[in-house]
Amino acid sequence: MTLKPYKVKGWRMKIPNSPRTLALLLSVPVLLGIPACERPNGTVPERERTAGEVIDDKALNASVRSALSEDSVKYPDVQVASYRGVVQLSGFVDTREHKSRASDIAKNIAGVKKVENSITVKEDRKP
Repeated sequence: MTLKPYKVKGWRMKIPNSPRTLALLLSVPVLLGIPACERPNGTVPERERTAGEVIDDKALNASVRSALSEDSVKYPDVQVASYRGVVQLSGFVDTREHKSRASDIAKNIAGVKKVENSITVKEDRKP
């Protein structure tokens, strides 16, 4: 490998001038960029929720909980979680009708885009 003097604004430095060195220098940025493009299952990661979205989700949780507590059927074992307008109901109820009713109540709240009903019916769990 031979070094040629190279002059840059008053500085004199030696830059390696061989095809192998040039290939190495050009391949490093490409090799570093490949892992950054790789995602599991080819998915694009979701962005974090904004502060406004977090506040909206908390307000949505409170609205759904309030509506459930005001219903004639009580839902003490039902938990409510929301993420970007999607409400998830989980926990336990006594009958299938109560499960369906809880889902209907949540769907009728302003701001709810979708309801994922993961409530378990107690009568289905008994052997």
